[in-house]
Amino acid sequence: MRIINHLVYFVMLAVVALLAATACKYGEESMDVRIERKTCLAEDGVSIVYSAAGAGDPALVFIHGGLADRTFWEEQLKAFAGRHRVIAPDLPGHGESGLNRKRWGIPEFGEDVKVVIEAEELKNVIIFGNSLGGPVAIEAALLLPDRVLGVVGVDTFQLLDHKITPEETKQRADSFQRDFAGALKEMVGILFHADADPALIAEAERRMAGTSPEAAHSMLLSLAGYDMGASVRRLTVPLRAINGDLYPTDIEANRKIKADFDAVIMKHIGHYPMLERPKEFNEWVAEIVASLTK
Repeated sequence: MRIINHLVYFVMLAVVALLAATACKYGEESMDVRIERKTCLAEDGVSIVYSAAGAGDPALVFIHGGLADRTFWEEQLKAFAGRHRVIAPDLPGHGESGLNRKRWGIPEFGEDVKVVIEAEELKNVIIFGNSLGGPVAIEAALLLPDRVLGVVGVDTFQLLDHKITPEETKQRADSFQRDFAGALKEMVGILFHADADPALIAEAERRMAGTSPEAAHSMLLSLAGYDMGASVRRLTVPLRAINGDLYPTDIEANRKIKADFDAVIMKHIGHYPMLERPKEFNEWVAEIVASLTK
């Protein structure tokens, strides 16, 4: 269980009540949002497909986790497009983006996010990243220090100073290579509380099953040795998290790595709070955005 958690996990609090009311407005403005399907090319020529909607500053960029895709953020695109430019890319090897990559890794994914932000000519950006998308967001922020206002993890950053060993990554990668469907079902099963909606679990698994097994194997192997703590120590913008309580978040230990780190812990929520309770999640997003832009 601990090994699996390590592989999948890779706020400002007490804002005035007016901000919560503003968050409700986001939901009210989610009607009739036009979401564009756009493309750009990564530095190595891989095609990146992304969704874009709305207008307004700061822009919000949402990065999915490993084996997921940009559709995990549909409710956020609809909810926030009324006030912000909202972007959600498919990382290479996921969703509709290309597979023809020779070198995989979190730094490379950070480069991909940078390319999307530059293609959109975004000037002020807050990057949200779920699971694997959290460290990807950090790497992108390091490449764009003059544009990024903050990084917000979504059920990630439980322990910033953790490094995944080659043995851990090989075990998980090999299990996906031997039996992709079985390994995926096992992984998805530990990402939700036992009483979570079975239909939601099945839908998450269905979306993730579209990932290329070859890309998943290469991507999982690439996690070996990644030192998130080292990257966090170089980060000059605020670092926040909106986490579920399925796995504990060690806020005090994280503050030894990044003094301004803070996290909201959503009660009885698993790995995908944006899917399980999108309205509540969006309210926290709105509050964090407001705090990072004051």
